[in-house]
Amino acid sequence: MKFKQVDVFTKLPFLGNPVAVVIGADGLDTEAMQRIARWTNLSETTFLEKSERADYRVRIFTPLAELPFAGHPTLGTAHAALESGFVSSKSKLTQECKAGIIDLSVEDGRIFLKGPPAKIAPWKGEAGAKLVGEGARVDVGPVWLVGEMADANALAGYAPDLASIARLSLDAKATGLTLFAKAGDGIAALHLRTFAPAHGIAEDPVCGSCNVAVAAFLHEKNLLEKFGNPYVARQGMQLGRDGRIYVRVEAGAVWVGGDCVTCIEGELKSGSGTDFRRA
Repeated sequence: MKFKQVDVFTKLPFLGNPVAVVIGADGLDTEAMQRIARWTNLSETTFLEKSERADYRVRIFTPLAELPFAGHPTLGTAHAALESGFVSSKSKLTQECKAGIIDLSVEDGRIFLKGPPAKIAPWKGEAGAKLVGEGARVDVGPVWLVGEMADANALAGYAPDLASIARLSLDAKATGLTLFAKAGDGIAALHLRTFAPAHGIAEDPVCGSCNVAVAAFLHEKNLLEKFGNPYVARQGMQLGRDGRIYVRVEAGAVWVGGDCVTCIEGELKSGSGTDFRRA
């Protein structure tokens, strides 16, 4: 099977968030997919399959579990599907996943996804982070606890207690915690940091679904004017990355996009000459 590792939310390799994409994975069962995702040891590995409902179907796995939807894997998979010829070149795409049908568009080389409708509930932040106002529990497939910090310096200096965030996430039945702050750097409108230790991810370099969640939160709280619409977000600087996320809200729907670049391509081999399942 063809294999690509795609860096998402960057034009330059090794500055975004990588996703492994297995192309033409229809013959793999769930156990094999999970084993491969555990082996790649990336935050997500996706498996690209044929679909009767959309242009293609994708299954998304962390090293520990399958996800119904995730942002940067969706964009990276679309990039791999187009680049490999798994789907024909077009400006509008549809992706089938466990969260339903996701609409995508290709705009001046960047790939955008339309986030699932958000379910938003109040959340009082108790993650050792001093928040501005009340946070929210935002369900966009993955569930993020979202809160605003005073400024970019406070966000950059935040030292997460990962054990506490993991407990908090499990108690709230959430994927993890996403914090954001006004950027003030002349490059982006806001900065983000995302932590999902309950899923084995201490800090996510650049997270697509959490950017959907933050934009939905800003729209719900009438805070978009503070940052603009559309706006650019930055994420990953504390990890030596510099992801750029392009966000807009149209008629209440959140669109998140960015650049993608392939860093590795080749093929997966079973080694034994049989299959990827446990012997």
